[in-house]
Amino acid sequence: MKKPPKKPATYEDLVALPETMVGEIIDGELFASPRPAFGHARAASVLGAELGGPFDRGRGGPGGWWILDEVELHLGSDVLVPDIAGWRRSRMTNPPAPTEPFVTDAPDWICEVLSPSTEAIDRARKLNIYAREQVTNTWLINPLAKTLEVMRLEKGKWVLQGVFREAEKVRAEPFGAIELELDALWLPAREESR
Repeated sequence: MKKPPKKPATYEDLVALPETMVGEIIDGELFASPRPAFGHARAASVLGAELGGPFDRGRGGPGGWWILDEVELHLGSDVLVPDIAGWRRSRMTNPPAPTEPFVTDAPDWICEVLSPSTEAIDRARKLNIYAREQVTNTWLINPLAKTLEVMRLEKGKWVLQGVFREAEKVRAEPFGAIELELDALWLPAREESR
């Protein structure tokens, strides 16, 4: 006997998740992940602060961006929550009202901080949606491997611009106006007590 087709997930399914979970709807399927671990959260927080000053607030940099952490994106029928997303203010001329809990305009840049439980979804399924929505730049950060992968969308395909490691200093598009010290993103090595 054939199983009936699975009912697509709804926004109500997301709302019903406990606050300790991050929910996303990808291709009609509900994905629920636990809140990020400390190293994951630190990498995203530090990167958001590093980019937010010069690009969002214009302090010591060019300004012209909206940079948001864990914003809910409604892209067609998909609901995604990238770790960090950025929009050029010149393109996003009518941002959502301050009371709106989500954004419907695709970002110009996203950053996903990879964890063992979400890496496959981030790399395959979410990257496909970001490409479909014409997100120009994607960064993938792996705090365990201490790497930053920088990709650019060209003719609908992700092209790797570079992989940067550990303590490298990086100028990466679209934020090449400043130099990032990757070492600031990683947790220091734990000292073993003797």
